Amino acid sequence: MSDCNSTAKSLSAWFATEQGGYVLTREQVWFDRTVNDIFGYNALQLGLPEHDFLRNSRIPLRIAGADQAGAAVRLCGVELPIACGSLDLVSLPHTLEFAEYPHQILREVERVLRPEGSLIISGFNPHSLWGLHRMLGRRRGYPWCGHFIALSRLKDWLALLGFEVVESRFAAYAPPFHQKKWLDRCDFMEAAGDRWWAVSGGVYFVHAVKRVPGMRLIKPRWNEGLVKKLLPVAPKLNNKIPQRNTVAECTKMTGPDGNGK
Repeated sequence: MSDCNSTAKSLSAWFATEQGGYVLTREQVWFDRTVNDIFGYNALQLGLPEHDFLRNSRIPLRIAGADQAGAAVRLCGVELPIACGSLDLVSLPHTLEFAEYPHQILREVERVLRPEGSLIISGFNPHSLWGLHRMLGRRRGYPWCGHFIALSRLKDWLALLGFEVVESRFAAYAPPFHQKKWLDRCDFMEAAGDRWWAVSGGVYFVHAVKRVPGMRLIKPRWNEGLVKKLLPVAPKLNNKIPQRNTVAECTKMTGPDGNGK
């Protein structure tokens, strides 16, 4: 088992190692399966632009950006230059653990997502063998230098922002061995972990949907009979107006020859 004094200078460099490749393989499978069932027009991957976690998505416009040098699209997670309610899918592959302000990133994601938009998050589980390895080590290098966020706490943050978690899953149940041969020998722990210790995987995945409650006007059911009694009665117009100036009166006033008296 490797110590926490990792020589990887970035998470992407750690994914290139045998230990990181073990996690990356399982994450890629989950992302490919999940994004395939999400539809829309615009998708954003914030973090790890070197790895295309949206490659299996059916959304036509897909952008991968990060706040790091060399990224094709330079994006700051706490201030996204994107209009409100314009994205259908946002993925955060291990973005929150290595961010200074993870709460602000989630608030920005909630802002740019449209109602019923999807948010996909992957993170390291502190309540696992990987989290225990980090706690006992010196926390140098990636991924041990990150701040592992518990799944329960992440769900609380999402609930406060109006998200509904529709799926959560764990993976990478093997101990964090450095060599691939030892990781392969513990491959049986994947199937057993899903059944016997499902919350102890080294990494977790979350699929949340932004919910916006709608407004529906509730009108009272009026008693029609009572309403008719309460309404004022309209005055009836008398159409039979007596004709005051009759022909006889006109003749009397003007005379028989049409001239006045």
